[in-house]
Amino acid sequence: MQRSFRRERKSPIVIGENDHGRLSLILNSASSLNETLSETLGEELGRARIVPDTRVPATVIRMGSTVVWRTEAGEARRAELVFPDDADENAGKVSVLTPAGVALIGLSTGQGMEWMTPDGRGHALTVLRVDNPHSSS
Repeated sequence: MQRSFRRERKSPIVIGENDHGRLSLILNSASSLNETLSETLGEELGRARIVPDTRVPATVIRMGSTVVWRTEAGEARRAELVFPDDADENAGKVSVLTPAGVALIGLSTGQGMEWMTPDGRGHALTVLRVDNPHSSS
C-alpha cells in the first residue's frame, strides 16, 4: 500500500503573517496542486504559530530564505525557498509547493523532519543553516 507525502514528525514551526497569507491564497486557488501536497501544506499552515513578519526569528525558514540541509543519506543540499512562479531547480530555487518545500517552510536551524512520498520512500532532513534576507538579526 502506498503512503502519502506527509510529515512524520511534527516539529514546531513559525510562519510570518505575509507568507501565511500568500500561501493560503495560493493553496485556495491552486486547482492543479497535488491533492496530497495541498492537504499537507494546509495542515502546516493550520498548525503554524503565525507571527508579525518583523518577529520571525532569523533562524526560521521563510519564503526567500536560502537553506542548507542534510539529507538522510548525509548529503548537504542548498536551495532558496520560493513561490511557484519563481521556481528553477537549476538555479537552486525550490518551490514551496514541492515535497521539499512543504517540508522546509517554518522549520528552524537544527530542526529535522521525516516524510514519506507517494511511492512509499522515506525521506529525512536536518536544517543546518538558514540565510534569511528578511532579517537583520
